[in-house]
Formats: sequence, structure tokens, C-alpha cells
Amino acid sequence: MPEPTDNAAPYTTVIGLEVHVQLLTKTKLFCSCENRFGAPPNTLTCPVCLGLPGSLPVMNREAFRLAVRAATALDCTIAEFTKWDRKNYFYPDLPKGYQVSQFDLPFSEHGQLEAIDPKGAFEPRMVRILRVHLEEDAGKSMHDESAGTADSRIDLNRTGTPLLEIVSEPDLRSPAEARCWLGELRLLLVYLGVSDCNMQEGSLRVDANVNLHIPKADGSLAKTPIVEIKNMNSFRSVERALTYEVVRQYEEWQATGKELGSAPKQTRGWDDTAGITRGQRHKEESSDYRYFPEPDLVPVTLTVDEIAAIREGMPESPRALRKRLEATWKIPAYDADVLVGQGRALVEYFETLARLVDDGKVASNWMQQDVLRTLNEQGIAIDAFPVAAAGLADVIGRVKKGDFDTSRGREIFAEMIASGRSAEEVVATMGIAAVGDDELMSLCRELVEANPKIVADVQSGKQQAAGGLIGQAKKKNPNVNPGQVRALCLKIIGELPAP
Repeated sequence: MPEPTDNAAPYTTVIGLEVHVQLLTKTKLFCSCENRFGAPPNTLTCPVCLGLPGSLPVMNREAFRLAVRAATALDCTIAEFTKWDRKNYFYPDLPKGYQVSQFDLPFSEHGQLEAIDPKGAFEPRMVRILRVHLEEDAGKSMHDESAGTADSRIDLNRTGTPLLEIVSEPDLRSPAEARCWLGELRLLLVYLGVSDCNMQEGSLRVDANVNLHIPKADGSLAKTPIVEIKNMNSFRSVERALTYEVVRQYEEWQATGKELGSAPKQTRGWDDTAGITRGQRHKEESSDYRYFPEPDLVPVTLTVDEIAAIREGMPESPRALRKRLEATWKIPAYDADVLVGQGRALVEYFETLARLVDDGKVASNWMQQDVLRTLNEQGIAIDAFPVAAAGLADVIGRVKKGDFDTSRGREIFAEMIASGRSAEEVVATMGIAAVGDDELMSLCRELVEANPKIVADVQSGKQQAAGGLIGQAKKKNPNVNPGQVRALCLKIIGELPAP
């Protein structure tokens, strides 16, 4: 099902996102059970998170602090008074038969976060945030359809995990914008240290609400019924699901003419293998959940001083960090985006390197072309990288000084990574030595005398012909600097009498 291009689409796409983020706490939201992924099923539970009669919850204050930190970074208004509510619904993985959440008095509202594409595929878009609230996570249903058994099992380890829900306004206008905005949100939350945002482990999950606004011949606007899409396990899946759903809705509207209000909201699941959304159920309204204040938890109050302390302790945001790197190290926006996107530890490595070599762009080039490639190939983080920034700076300094060219420098750097030895040790082992001025002059004169055809071409204005001399020089002495060879050979030829 092809998607019309944005310019050709006869409709406006309207997207709002609901993002659920598990917080990085040691224990769950209302009990002392360990908050950890990967434990054997149903081993991290207690009477509180299982909802056994007589058990009473106690709020995890650290979870609330992390939630406020995230909401503050999203420019939300923080409430000094909030309460907990029971959200009633009945799923097998919800043992209490309700979820402790927040309804009419969330702890934060009215924030914003901008979506910016570093490649300029779309204009920056500020996306409003309706609310950010805190709730407990449900358990996990595991469905096994192999061998015709089709059985389902429940793991309640996740039950009660502190879960931050971030609800955007329907301000996004394309699947690409949605993916970009989610990437920025994820990066911000990781930089804040409030979540690892690992979608594969379920610590970040996304539901997307989408419909279309379609101009009609009479000048009015048709709005298709809103669809909520679930079961998207990557940002790529979010973009693919939205891309499919947009076209599906338009074709359905062309066939049926159904508009918002004439048909109920629908929940559809994304089938990543088939590349389609599938209908699941009609979407519930808030009244279906029968919210009422949680009787077993006291309201939460925050003082002005507490809010101010959280605000003052905020780390540098990814957006601010990008701008600072651009201004301080004179690197392009694209470079800053790549570096910041790899995390704070890699940025620190880059800044150390840039200071040592006194050249932000050169440092950025080596980071992107060599360091990041190695990290990806070896599947490691910068913390485990075998060469410190000072070691790489030593290589770059020798290249800038003319001891050897960039390609030779990369060979040395690769050996440093493989062996753990210093640049000096690798240079000695590989038999690399700087070529003296006299030795280089002698070599260049020899090459000029041995290649009259190249000399004639250069004298006729074809300076690119000097490249043939560089190749010969490298064969005679791999340690020569190609740039120096070229410059010296051209100088020698320039001093020869005209033909």
C-alpha cells in the first residue's frame, strides 16, 4: 500500500503519542520488590503488587522524584498537590483488577518538546505535552502458539513497576516527525538518568493515536475516526505502522465516508511481520475505567523549595549540549547530533580529544570514522574502548606534525585498539619512522628524474599527474607523507627549465 508524498497527500495527518517509560528505581512503586528485568517469572512479587487482601501500598519517593525530574525537563508545570486514583479494568496480567494511576490531578501538565531533523527533512516542530503522570505497570502476558498448544502464561514480575506516562497533544504531522520526536524524547530521558528506555525489554513503550483531516469539495473538513495503534516495539515500527495506517484510513474513508463521531474509536495492533495494522477492539473512554481516588494512599505534596531543588539539579539537555558543541568546537549540526546521540560518556571522550588536539572538526571526524565504527563492530560502549582519548590525540598530533599521513595514522590507531599498546610502541613495532627532510628531498629528486612523462604533463598544466609520483614514493618508502611528497615534487618540477 503506497503512501502519497507529503506534498501530494490530499489530507493532513494528525498524530498524538502516548509514551510509557519505566523508571530506574531499585524497587517498585508501592512495595519493596526489586525492580529488575530478566528474573525468572513470578519471582519478584509480594502481597502488595499481587493485590492480596490486607496488603497496603507505600509510595516510592525516589520514583516520584525521577518523575518530577523528567516532567521538569519537558517544561511541564509541576503541581504542588496531587493524588492517586484507581483505574478499573480487567486483564489477566492485572492481579488487583485495577491499576493505581492518576486521573484528574496529574502531578504535571502543559509541557513541550521540539522535534528537529538534523538532515532538514522537515521543519522543526514544537510538540505540546498534555500531561505527564505516574502509575504502576501491569504484568506481562506471554502467548505460545507453537506446536498447536496456543497457551498463555502470566509473568507478574513487572507488576507495580513505576511507569511514567507522557501524553502529547496531536501536534505531529507525519510518521517521520513522530519517529524523530520519539528519538529526542528517549535521548532526553536517558541523559536525565530516569530510564534506560530499552524498548526490547519493555522499559519504553509507545501507543500512537492517528486520524486524518480531509478537505471536502464544499470547503468543510472531514475527520476520520481516531485509531490507537499498539504493539510497536521499535521507533522504526512506529514509523512503519503510522505510514500504513494513514493510507488505510484514507482508503477506508473513500470507501465508507465514515467520520469522527459516526464510528467508535478503534484500537489496532501492529503486525510487524505482515506490515499491517489489525483491528483489536473498540477503544475505551475514561468513563469505562470508573476512576475513583485511591483510598490506601495519601495525596502527595511538593514544596516550592523541593521543586526548585529538582530544577537546579538538572543536567545539560541533549538540545543544549548540541548547541554548545557546535559553538565551542565549531562542528556542524549534523556532527553534534551524531555525537550527542551516542550518549554523555562518548561526548566526554570527544571533548577531551578536541581539547588535546585543539581542533573540534578533526576530533569529530576521527570519532565518527574510527571510534564509532569500532564500537559498532565490537558491540561495546565507549567506557570499554581500549584507547583513551589521550592515546588517540597522540596519533592525531603525529599526523598533524607530518610524521605520517592520515591513512598510516589509521593503521597505527587500529593496531593500538587491537593490541592495547601506545602509539609510540606501535610505531616502533611496525618499523614506522619519520622521514627526514634530506631523505625526502633525495627521494623526490629521484622520482622526478625517473619520470619525464609525468614531469612534462605537470609542466603543461596537468598538476594532477603528480599523483603518479606519490604512488611510487609510497612503494619505495611507506612512511612518507603523500602531501609532503606532492608539494616537494611540484616544487622541484617548478624549478626545472621550461620545455
